[in-house]
Amino acid sequence: MHKINPKKLLNSKWTAVSPKHKEKHFMVTDVEFDEEGQVLHCIIEAVLTKRAVEIQWFNLKDEQEWAFGWR
Repeated sequence: MHKINPKKLLNSKWTAVSPKHKEKHFMVTDVEFDEEGQVLHCIIEAVLTKRAVEIQWFNLKDEQEWAFGWR
């Protein structure tokens, strides 16, 4: 499991382990926190297609789905 600091999510780069729709490289483009510092939502955007989707930030910890950085 990846260790991820939620405060460093913004602009982080990720590679999909099993790309779909030719979307392999992604970047976190928006993260919103509540008053207690908990992540409310996280938006990840495909670099190639610019398609943005909201994901649960802790799903990025799954090494079966995501690799940190662009590979």
